[in-house]
Amino acid sequence: MKKLITTLQNIWKIKDLRDRILFTLLILAVYRFGCFVVLPGVDAAKLAAATQSGGGGLLDLINAFSGGAFLGAAVFALGIMPYITASIIIQLLGFAVPYFQRLQQREGESGRKKITQITRWLTVAICLVQGSGYLSYLDSQGAIATAMENQKTLFYFANLIILTTGTVFAMWLGEKITDKGIGNGISLLITIGIIATLPGALVFEVTSQFNDGNLIMLILEFAALFGVVVATVLIVQGVRRIPIQFAKRMVGRSSNAMPATGNRDYIPLKVNAAGVMPIIFAQALMFLPAALGNYASPDGGGTGFLSSLSDFTSWSYNIIYFFLVVIFTYVYTALLVNPTQYAEYLKRQNAFIPGIKPGKNTADFIDSVTSRITLPGSIFLGLISILPAVAANVLGINIGFAMFFGGTSLLILVAVVLDTLQQIDSHLLMRKYDGLVKSGRGQGRSRIQGIGASM
Repeated sequence: MKKLITTLQNIWKIKDLRDRILFTLLILAVYRFGCFVVLPGVDAAKLAAATQSGGGGLLDLINAFSGGAFLGAAVFALGIMPYITASIIIQLLGFAVPYFQRLQQREGESGRKKITQITRWLTVAICLVQGSGYLSYLDSQGAIATAMENQKTLFYFANLIILTTGTVFAMWLGEKITDKGIGNGISLLITIGIIATLPGALVFEVTSQFNDGNLIMLILEFAALFGVVVATVLIVQGVRRIPIQFAKRMVGRSSNAMPATGNRDYIPLKVNAAGVMPIIFAQALMFLPAALGNYASPDGGGTGFLSSLSDFTSWSYNIIYFFLVVIFTYVYTALLVNPTQYAEYLKRQNAFIPGIKPGKNTADFIDSVTSRITLPGSIFLGLISILPAVAANVLGINIGFAMFFGGTSLLILVAVVLDTLQQIDSHLLMRKYDGLVKSGRGQGRSRIQGIGASM
């Protein structure tokens, strides 16, 4: 505890780091303020009554990422997710479309600027589509104020501009955090939205368990949550290190051979190379049968298979969801990890894997290792994705608190917190202070800059 207090004092001593943290907190406060500003023409009381009785379902997932702004009809109701969606689309196009491949791999800084510009325009287009759907949802819930009933055209037009501007402004806030704050601005905006729903869910769960006299059950819940978080940290940070050696070279006319590098290096293959993307893809795909189920029984009274898929706590939903996450983990890992590219890079650097011939044999070896370590990673992601439903159905935890037992929320929280700690550590270590992390640097990112980032 004493060391932690000393480290916090060291953080405050470093003016640049202190200013960056304060700037980040200020921007996050501005973002949270926008999550409570209700759209003009929306009756907040009617919306609250409608969502309290008929909300829930998959809308809870969307609401969690916006920090409650979605069901609160705030100017940041769409949050930063349209930008995330646009980024994912551009990233996928980079794997399939030659034009985007050139921008990402060959055109350097000018290519990155073009990709950023295209992503921003695509974000605006997505906001216009999602904003129209969101306003229609508000209309279906009877949340439009009485004074605007006869002016729906104006209501739709004005609020569509406001929602789009809100997302663009949130995107700008994230970029400012990245430039002048502690980095990872977009991720921090998502994280602060997720964390915003935690206190209310936690208080509700503690209160309900105390009222029922289930103190032991409450302790077991916290122990289980702690274990899940620890396991998630291990998977997020876990890497399989493939050692490499550099061939010796002659220097001048000397007969002594000198290695190209003084240190033994390695290729770090992450156990969870796909990150949170498989869960996001699987969730997006599960929206389709859920929408079909709602269309088949618009009154919500249907009991068919499609209707059960509109409830993300149902077993049918989670069984399909689990296998989709496993499949998407393999697909996305195959897109991200290119063994042939690794082999070509090693050949250019006059390096090799001990015991493995350069070229195709190296590519095949890296591919086999990636396939083996992806299996446990994909199964873990699948289990993490369905843990909220297990916590709600088996342990009886309220769904708001159960969402923190796994899924996208937990993975994003763990990844962003670890990366933020590493950002702070880098500032401390540059000035000869001890970092927040015991080893002084994040375990999973120690040497990625050497090999993986160079490709």
